[in-house]
Amino acid sequence: MTIEPELRSHIDEISKRAGYLWRYLDVAGKQKRIAELEEQMGSPSFWDSQENAQKVISESNQLKGTISGIVDYKVKVDDMKALAELVEEADAEEGEEFQGELASSVETLLEELDEIEIQSFLSGPMDKNNAILSIHAGAGGTESCDWADMLLRQYTRWAERRGFTVEVLDIGPGEEAGINSASLRIIGPYAYGYCKAERGVHRLVRISPFDSNKRRHTSFSSVDVIAEIEDDIDIEVRDEDLRIDTYRASGKGGQHVNKTDSAVRITHLPTNIVVQCQNERSQHKNKASAMKQLKSRLYEYEQDKKRSELEKFYGEKGEIGWGNQIRSYVFQPYQMVKDLRTGVETGNIQAVQDGDLDNFIHAWLRAGCPTSRNKEIKIED
Repeated sequence: MTIEPELRSHIDEISKRAGYLWRYLDVAGKQKRIAELEEQMGSPSFWDSQENAQKVISESNQLKGTISGIVDYKVKVDDMKALAELVEEADAEEGEEFQGELASSVETLLEELDEIEIQSFLSGPMDKNNAILSIHAGAGGTESCDWADMLLRQYTRWAERRGFTVEVLDIGPGEEAGINSASLRIIGPYAYGYCKAERGVHRLVRISPFDSNKRRHTSFSSVDVIAEIEDDIDIEVRDEDLRIDTYRASGKGGQHVNKTDSAVRITHLPTNIVVQCQNERSQHKNKASAMKQLKSRLYEYEQDKKRSELEKFYGEKGEIGWGNQIRSYVFQPYQMVKDLRTGVETGNIQAVQDGDLDNFIHAWLRAGCPTSRNKEIKIED
């Protein structure tokens, strides 16, 4: 029995994209490296050096995590091809039954492949880490402070939808409404890999609830994202380069928060990087959290210098105002959220505000990817 042309097209597409990902991830090379590491782990002297043993185990786990998805997927692709052969060899009655099963399998595999592709783009050295996401109100006064507060809710909802844990590290309230700034720690696998797509200036257009004349206002807030570094990464921070200030935490928190200087602000004098934390009741814990933030920011800073692109993450946002936005959120006179980098847009602004950001994030991660379903697939034999 002949397979339907559209179904055959999907089968060929799956095979090509899966084959490309197999080579793109260098599965064969990583499997060889895993075998070498496992041989080291089997050595009687393996645990003589705890530090070296942990590095070997960490590398092995990372490699396995990188390729496990595509390895499992290839088994399913092979099963799909075997089922396609059964359809072609079967008579009309049997073939109809097999073709229905094949169509169901192909649909599932296409959906799974999209997710595996997204994960394959998160191959940066820090992508798997937790993220520290910061929001700052920009041009627009009270409107921008309210917009920054809306973004804080949006990213909190998004993280919760993905099963991530959110910790509020610091919040600076606005003078009349909303917030001037906020820092979140987003905890979960590949949190930074996903969150980095949101780095930039976000623009809001709406009829202001703070304007008695009901005029339309434009306001801006910026989002910055850094990876939380692991403890085993060596970042030198000299005591003489730091200025540490303590102050009373603001906002809700009970009598303790209002009566003790538990909040901590650390300024790294050579770079003028400032971090602060006030979410813990203990000054000691807030200082430890702030130091971890500082090391993460210094690591990002040094990586930018090594790449000779210091403006890549910090300078590319520029002024938090006109001409620098990565995404526009228009509430009136029409409703649309549009990403200016990828062209992805939606009219369902409420869903976006409730954390439905994956379409924007995935499109940014896919940008330039030759395996995208929306682009011509070119594979070298």
